[in-house]
Amino acid sequence: MISPPRLDAVPKVTGKARYAVDVRRRGMLYSALVRSERAHAMLGIIDTSRALQLEGVVAVVTGDDLSPLFPRYGHIIPDHPILALGKVRYMGEPVALVLAEDRYAASDGAELVEVSYQDLPAVMDPEQALAEGAPLLHAQDYGVGDRSFEEAHSEPRSDNVCHRVELSWGNVDQALARADLIVETCTDYPMLYGYAMEPYNALADFEDGYLKVITTAQHPFMVRDDLARVFSLPLSHVRVTSPYVGGGYGTKSYTKVEPLAAVGAWYTGRAVKVEFDATGAMLTTRADSARVHIRSGFDSGGRLLARDVSLTLDTGAYADNGPLVLSKASNRSFGPYRNQNVRVRGRAVYTNTVPSSSYRGFGAPQVSLASELNMDQAAQQLGIDPAQLRRRNLIPPGERHYPGKRPMDADLAADLDLLLEGLGWEAPCQEGQGIGFGVTASDAGAYPVSTAAVKILPDGSVLVSTGSSEMGQGSRTALALIASRELGVPLEQVAITQSDTHATPYERTSGASRTTTLTGLAIQRACAELLSRLEMAAAEVKGGPLTEIKAAEGMVVGPWGDVSFGEVVRGWFGGNLGELAATGVVRRVGELQELPPFWEIGVSGVKVSIDPDTGQVSLLRLVTVADVGHAIHPEMLKGQDVGAATQGLGAAFFEELVYDGPQLVNPNLVEYRVPRAKDMPPEIVTIVAERGDGVGPYGAKGGGEGTLNPIGGAAAAAVGRALGRWPDRLPLTPERVWRMLRGEVN
Repeated sequence: MISPPRLDAVPKVTGKARYAVDVRRRGMLYSALVRSERAHAMLGIIDTSRALQLEGVVAVVTGDDLSPLFPRYGHIIPDHPILALGKVRYMGEPVALVLAEDRYAASDGAELVEVSYQDLPAVMDPEQALAEGAPLLHAQDYGVGDRSFEEAHSEPRSDNVCHRVELSWGNVDQALARADLIVETCTDYPMLYGYAMEPYNALADFEDGYLKVITTAQHPFMVRDDLARVFSLPLSHVRVTSPYVGGGYGTKSYTKVEPLAAVGAWYTGRAVKVEFDATGAMLTTRADSARVHIRSGFDSGGRLLARDVSLTLDTGAYADNGPLVLSKASNRSFGPYRNQNVRVRGRAVYTNTVPSSSYRGFGAPQVSLASELNMDQAAQQLGIDPAQLRRRNLIPPGERHYPGKRPMDADLAADLDLLLEGLGWEAPCQEGQGIGFGVTASDAGAYPVSTAAVKILPDGSVLVSTGSSEMGQGSRTALALIASRELGVPLEQVAITQSDTHATPYERTSGASRTTTLTGLAIQRACAELLSRLEMAAAEVKGGPLTEIKAAEGMVVGPWGDVSFGEVVRGWFGGNLGELAATGVVRRVGELQELPPFWEIGVSGVKVSIDPDTGQVSLLRLVTVADVGHAIHPEMLKGQDVGAATQGLGAAFFEELVYDGPQLVNPNLVEYRVPRAKDMPPEIVTIVAERGDGVGPYGAKGGGEGTLNPIGGAAAAAVGRALGRWPDRLPLTPERVWRMLRGEVN
């Protein structure tokens, strides 16, 4: 299929695209945060007097000022105070909000606020947090948030465990007892920052009892829900809009900075802008680090008999999305393999660190590192080719991965064969080189609730309206392509409006690789309904039996010949008036009753070379397989595939947030190293596998995260084969690899 230019290409490259960070209001106030200088402490006096005397400072808001409101947020567990309430739980937590006429006065004012603390012992990692007698971060319970998150909920507080997951089937202990080989793997996945080019920002204003917020949110409807609860407003009185979003990757899922801007506007009666730099963003949210332990039992022929998994995620100071990340990580921890005996025990643990949230892959990269390395280690000990070991165990199409879930909608073995051919697996590697690969199948967290509206205007052009967010992934173009294809009109005649809770239809989320599949399905259904309405309108205007009238390819054809869509609209309303509209709805019914709506397939691999003197790993080749059912826009899909893999390679070789005691030591883009263009391999191959096996338009299914999920394990395996010893943690920095070469670490 030909890939037309992106609809947003010209405005973005010319700088005309409007992002939330570009939005200003006349008379608005600027803001700066006073952040906690302690990791764990009771708050004493917050002295704002000097700040309030500074010219240009209008107000300083603290948690005590929010008593008329519901002062916390959190869609699963509402444990996150907008501003610290009596206690701080991580260094960098917002304590006070300084509002001023310009950003300089706000920043200077924040430096004048004096905060006294009564220090408490801090727990900086899950091991400390789970130790007997460890101080509790949260001594109280919190009410349950969004009840539609079936896999995660609030729990009583007796320790620092934010959420627990246990799932099992079969008899793991008996299966392990009869296994010919038991392989144990324990891995550590690093704490990451989900780097988006546009940091968090929001503009809020109250007008005639309505709260209006312009923000960087991926999920504006969920932000609306949180804000309505904070201010005890009807949902109809909260309007959240997201213009172009400068990257999301899950980190802009749910509510982040919007409550800060909103309480500032509520307190002062003026519009308030909250805008972070990269450091502020790093102190707002991150991805979960994880320790994963897997015991697998195999028979002598390489058949997987059982897997026993324990995993611990560091969810930070507040729950945010940690419970759901843990649930999804648990579901994905035992790999895409046939297995009659599974046991998974998982914990998301509160620590005195920056709260974790969603990040691309949503728990899968953390667990697949251990899962796929475990398969490689088993193959080595069994004397079986690791590709062949996987083929013997991969779930075939149509078979259930595990109880209660949708049958597998992919041919994983065929995808693996495509990958191995691209990697040159059969060819021998030179000394100091290695190839690694991985296969994953994630139960997409794409809840099937979407609504879209499509209109035919009097000139025959088309307007599509959806609540999904355009955050760089190309949804505006992909969704317009679906409407263009369904109605048979040129793409240039299709316009898209997105992400306005007052003006666009409801959209559950823009995440979990769901937009093209589920929002696209809603658009497809709206177009089908619209074609039917065009036929009925033409029958009324032109006459003739409805059975002989057909709307397609931009025309309505009947016994009287053919007329354009625009002519039908004008004829039905009279004059150059009116528009015909239809709505498409996706609900969890019928073919979407069974979750997940699709399996997110990850098949990727790398070839590396290692300098024995420095430990420097050079990437020679990256191969990914995009198993997406049908590629709506192949070139954008390839960009998503390589982008996802690149972020995975960042975790594998470069990225890690580092704490020294209570202090985050690298909250900036100089010391937090992300992959650069020159770090990428000279050979990058993306193979698109189209088999029409998805539930979306034309058999499409999600493809925004898949190749990220196995790439960490693939990179570790490639380095392991080059060195002759298996790594047990990421990132594989030159220092770490150099120490591995000398046998100092794994």
